[in-house]
Amino acid sequence: MIFQSTEIVMSMNGAREVDEQTAPDLYHVVEDMAMVAQIPMPRVFIIEDSSLNAFATGSNPQNAAVATTSGLLAIMNREELEAVMGHEVSHIRNYDIRISTIAVALASAITLLSSMAGRMMWWGGAGRRRSDNDRDGNGLEIIMLVISLLAIVLAPLAATLVQLAISRQREFLADASSVELTRNPQGMINALRKLDNSEPMHHHVDDASSALYINDPKKGGGLQKLFYTHPPISERIERLKQM
Repeated sequence: MIFQSTEIVMSMNGAREVDEQTAPDLYHVVEDMAMVAQIPMPRVFIIEDSSLNAFATGSNPQNAAVATTSGLLAIMNREELEAVMGHEVSHIRNYDIRISTIAVALASAITLLSSMAGRMMWWGGAGRRRSDNDRDGNGLEIIMLVISLLAIVLAPLAATLVQLAISRQREFLADASSVELTRNPQGMINALRKLDNSEPMHHHVDDASSALYINDPKKGGGLQKLFYTHPPISERIERLKQM
């Protein structure tokens, strides 16, 4: 099942698997990073896209895979590629995919519970409306109605924001962990700068996959920033400079 899920993610993102013969430079960089991180060698994939991006997937180090765009391979030098692959290998070593799955499950549970609580309060108020005619009873019903509406609307939003905050913190950690593996903070900084200047990805990226990428494929302004799965690259660079 885990193997199939990796296949599905890679297929959804148009990735093809490569090996030491078909992509030796990339394969050896991933191999080096996995060795330093002391995890099994992940499977390696390439996405034919001129944008600069990469991601890792897999619930544990024994069933993991990394993917990078062809554009990233064409633009980044060896040190920058090591930094990016170090970032992705760190996601695997830190069990970030599993943590993200747990965060999504908790957010979904909170949404379900808030919806159930809101409905119970709503129907509870409706039941009292049939039996109570006094003014105090009507006032209580209005309060219960407002609370139920707030629970239905705000609790899922709060749960989603917490989930996204966890995702952003794991990106900071993966950046720092990459520097730990490569011993080269400038390589990570240079890679992030190139990622920041990258064109958008040309193929469609669904919401589930967008959270996996090192550079958020879905960018926007205004209120959309609240729902970013990644912190701003400028902030990531500043944190690396402080290391």
